[in-house]
Amino acid sequence: MPDPAIHRLSPGLAPLWRELHRRLSSGQAVRRVTVGPLADDERTAIADFFGWARLPVEFATVDMDSLEQVLVAATGSTVRSVVEQIVGPIGDRAAERRHADAERKQLWDWLAGHEVVRAQPALLGWVTATRRSGLLHGSVLDTRAELERALLVVSQLPSAGIPVPVFADSVLHDPHALDEGYRLHGMVVKALAAVYGIDPPADSVQLRKLWERAGLAGDELSSTVLVAGLRGTGESAVDRILSACASSGQAAALTLQQLRAMPRFSGAPERVSVVENPSVMALALRRFGDRCPPIVCVSGWPSSAGVCLLQYLRDAGTELRYHGDFDGEGLRIAANVVARLGALPWRMSSADYLAAVDGKGPPVGRVTGVPWDSDLAEHMLRVGVAVPEERVANGLLDELARQYTV
Repeated sequence: MPDPAIHRLSPGLAPLWRELHRRLSSGQAVRRVTVGPLADDERTAIADFFGWARLPVEFATVDMDSLEQVLVAATGSTVRSVVEQIVGPIGDRAAERRHADAERKQLWDWLAGHEVVRAQPALLGWVTATRRSGLLHGSVLDTRAELERALLVVSQLPSAGIPVPVFADSVLHDPHALDEGYRLHGMVVKALAAVYGIDPPADSVQLRKLWERAGLAGDELSSTVLVAGLRGTGESAVDRILSACASSGQAAALTLQQLRAMPRFSGAPERVSVVENPSVMALALRRFGDRCPPIVCVSGWPSSAGVCLLQYLRDAGTELRYHGDFDGEGLRIAANVVARLGALPWRMSSADYLAAVDGKGPPVGRVTGVPWDSDLAEHMLRVGVAVPEERVANGLLDELARQYTV
């Protein structure tokens, strides 16, 4: 309840109190306010309150210092106290905006610095696009919760060829979480497009291809991975295929179906070298024959079969080390294999690139950074020339020869 003295103030002063409440709630300094348009009784109330000889026109300008003096004399209360008792608590919209801005900045800083984004810097473009799209339901908390779910999904891809609903249920405990039409679906699809360096899918055919590239809903027979020099010690079909091919100096092409039928990988070696291109494996087999060190070729982006095999090896304690092309896509593949499968970069540093580049070769394409060498992308962009893996294959094989004394 207002103080009795305040209660006796003329109802015709209501527009003045409302305008004062609005201006004071801005959080900015207020020296004068303009009120209006005023009705005749409101003009009279203001003139009487201030003791003006003439009525104000349709709009009246009130000086804050003068108002303070009159109010204190009439009610013993300040302007702020009177306004709060008549209209309600005075807020601070400027402070609220600053707080909201700080919350949003904290959200986007968190996203840009998230471990999944740091591990695959190609996602930074997705971070920028996501920020431009704004908050989900205007809420920082809702947006962060959905982004955490999207990042969890991305961290588990590529998968080993399971249907999208099954994957969604295993990761998010909801088989429909990645259905089209949901905000999360759009976030994940755009994030994967950024990882792969492609445009987001424009139709259902492109979307299916994107899911397949991410190791979801893959064909168990058409998804294969090349292996050389890896011998199994068990009795599964994969063990026998690997041993037979290694003994004859040939590569094995394992299907996802074969790998899934294997209960576990037996006789996993201490280290396996993973390469991007089949031609490098062919050169290794030509050089080493039946003494070829263990090599896995992912043939570009790892297939579901490739992911499955590398997961088996990693879980068995094998150290995976990865080498690929020195171009934009090669770096994205490398970053993905390192982040998703725990591989170590192998001869993929700035020094390795600069030692191999000779000014001749295809363009590097769209290059994004990698977490293990902050200068590598900059060097490649500056030189502008890619180094295909085949060009450094002899150096890779020489290192394998020294390590395995073959």
